[in-house]
Amino acid sequence: MAQPEINILVCDDDREIVEAIDIYLSQEGYNVFKAYDGKEALSLIEEEVIHLLIIDVMMPRLDGIRATLELRKKSSIPVIILSAKTQDADKILGLNVGADDYISKPFNPLELVARVKSQLRRYTKLGTMAGDGGDGNIFEAGGLSINDDTKTVTVDGEIVKLTPIEYNILLLLLKNPGKVFSINQIYENIWNEEAIGADNTVAVHIRHIREKIEINPKEPRYLKVVWGVGYMIEKQ
Repeated sequence: MAQPEINILVCDDDREIVEAIDIYLSQEGYNVFKAYDGKEALSLIEEEVIHLLIIDVMMPRLDGIRATLELRKKSSIPVIILSAKTQDADKILGLNVGADDYISKPFNPLELVARVKSQLRRYTKLGTMAGDGGDGNIFEAGGLSINDDTKTVTVDGEIVKLTPIEYNILLLLLKNPGKVFSINQIYENIWNEEAIGADNTVAVHIRHIREKIEINPKEPRYLKVVWGVGYMIEKQ
């Protein structure tokens, strides 16, 4: 069976960086689209089927942070932010607006390719590239439900849109109601790498999930924090 074509959009105002990323991704068999500012990137996403976006932060017309914020109003495709800024605050800002990963410049091209493959695996599992219908693998806690065959999340019957990482975190917790997962356990299960400085990354995604599934995120019904230990989905 032929593999589906995967389209990746690379957006950076440094054309040499765009060309370099193009070379590495093309060698892996990906189709690469190119943009040089945030407005151009958003226009291309409207015109083409894009499966993943790699975007720089500092760009003319529309920067990567604002472009990602706009994209998240319409799409859950994986976003990898590429930036010369290496401060934790910049990384957290990128994750806060909906990015899935953050790579600092200068970067190792092989690491970038590995991160791309990792994000695409999650995106494919989520079923947004090619989903199969099904009836099994339904996990529930009260009014919260995940159908892991159709990759559908509902709260009281209403569909909730999650990014791939948000979905996988929620699925991990919902499959194990009442079990407390530490931040490091969540990170290592979802990112499949050692949890070094994972606190802020996990906390940002947990907050996003709560904002989407809870009526009052400050008084969560489903996704509970166990102070000093971690997070869990409460049995209901």
